[in-house]
Amino acid sequence: MWRALAFLALLAVAAYGATWVADHPGTVTIVWNGYEVATSLAIGLIGVLIAAIVIGFIWAIVRGFITLPETLVRGSRDRRRAKGFSALSRGMVAVGSGDPLAARRHASDAERLLGAEPLTLLLKAQAAQISGDREAAEQAFQRMVNDPETRVLGLRGLFVEARRREDDASARAYAAEAARLAPSVTWANEAVLEAQCADGDWSGANETVERRASLGLIDKTTARRQRAVLLTAAAQEREAGEPEAATERVLKAVKLAPDLVPASVLAARLMVRRGDLRKAAKILEATWRTGPHPDLAKTYLNLRTGDSVRDRMARAETLAKISSWHPEARLAMAQAAYEAREFGQARDALAPLLADRPTVRTCLTMARIEEAEHGSGSGRAREWLSRAAHAPRDPLWIADGIASETWAPVSPVSGRLDAFVWKTPTELLAGPEEAQGDANGESASKADPAMTEGRLSAPGTIPAPSTPSPATTPVPKAETSTEIRTATVLFPSSAPNGTAPVAAGMAAAAARPDSGPLVGNTATPVVFPAPKSQGDATKPRRAG
Repeated sequence: MWRALAFLALLAVAAYGATWVADHPGTVTIVWNGYEVATSLAIGLIGVLIAAIVIGFIWAIVRGFITLPETLVRGSRDRRRAKGFSALSRGMVAVGSGDPLAARRHASDAERLLGAEPLTLLLKAQAAQISGDREAAEQAFQRMVNDPETRVLGLRGLFVEARRREDDASARAYAAEAARLAPSVTWANEAVLEAQCADGDWSGANETVERRASLGLIDKTTARRQRAVLLTAAAQEREAGEPEAATERVLKAVKLAPDLVPASVLAARLMVRRGDLRKAAKILEATWRTGPHPDLAKTYLNLRTGDSVRDRMARAETLAKISSWHPEARLAMAQAAYEAREFGQARDALAPLLADRPTVRTCLTMARIEEAEHGSGSGRAREWLSRAAHAPRDPLWIADGIASETWAPVSPVSGRLDAFVWKTPTELLAGPEEAQGDANGESASKADPAMTEGRLSAPGTIPAPSTPSPATTPVPKAETSTEIRTATVLFPSSAPNGTAPVAAGMAAAAARPDSGPLVGNTATPVVFPAPKSQGDATKPRRAG
């Protein structure tokens, strides 16, 4: 649009100029070296224009001959660069698709055509990584470190390679250097924080969290939570030797994260040591309102050592009223009533929890009540112990596939801060082959690990499995892991002897040597009927 208007304007100016020259005729005379040339003004102007065009054309030819070598070199360089970027692009695609041969070939072409470009070095390093050539990858990343423009990227690559060869010292050094050069780099800050937590440097980790929050790498809520976790970890280390320092830190943690159960429990214990029972109770009650937890109930019920069982029942009733009779409050109330030998009141507290799949703790509490009232050999006690074997699991502290009965500030697997979450472990069903083994009594060791340590000794607790780390047990992964399994077992749809599925399951359970009073690794089967085809009226129906 604007170009058209500009063209029309220039055309109008030219027409006006031609008209003006036509209206004002004149003569142009040129005298040079004894010669005199006279012509009209219009012809003189046309001659000057033609001469300018000819001179410009000649200058263009001369300039082209002068700059011809440079033009040829520049064209070759541009074609070479275009081929190099094409090889670079194809190499990135090969890396993404996992083709090490094509990636190495394109990386070599890109390096030959482009030289030491940052992307060329990155492609070469990644091609070496997917080919398994760690030495070549480290050399490429080291070349990137030597270039100021790619230094942080090279440090990231060296950090990853150091992690792969389990060289923690080198990985920490690379991460610290990257964090120093670029404080806003997320991976470096996280690696430094992880290293500080692994070393127990809670003060340094707290400073790292504050720096990350000031740079906007994490939001304020996350920063407050992480600071509370770090302060709680520091207080736990100082609880025995430096109670005053521990109290100062844990009270800050409670203020930053009122819902952090370990902080509240530790703060209550330290307040009790000071003799400030009222403040301890207030801290526990405030955290209980955010989310009832068995550790809170246990600490709250035993705040004062000399309290009678009636006093503990009153405290349990207070927790129940605060949480509108939450299941954890009912379990605490039942435990307190059991200790007071008020078995009827204990049953009343647990009654709503028995309606729909009571958990292991609920079943064990009922078994203890029946044992205390009717004796350990009573049928009701045996029934509740049997139900506990295949009852839903109670919540545990879970982080990165690890379940623990005790909280920890960092994950024992990934080292991630504040990784443990209080939730119910995943329940798995056995596959057909494993179920067949269970029916033959060959897979008792695959039952719930929480039930493998013999008879449960205390109400509402699950003994930790015998692993190198007594505080943690693996949580099952839905894809591959079968180490931790609930007591829910699938028996085959039909028994070898032609009996009904339920009868086959009961016979297999009765044939086990541990089919008497409940043993820890006993699993009560859930039996599914065989598929029923139309018109087949002779097949036995499911028993029961």
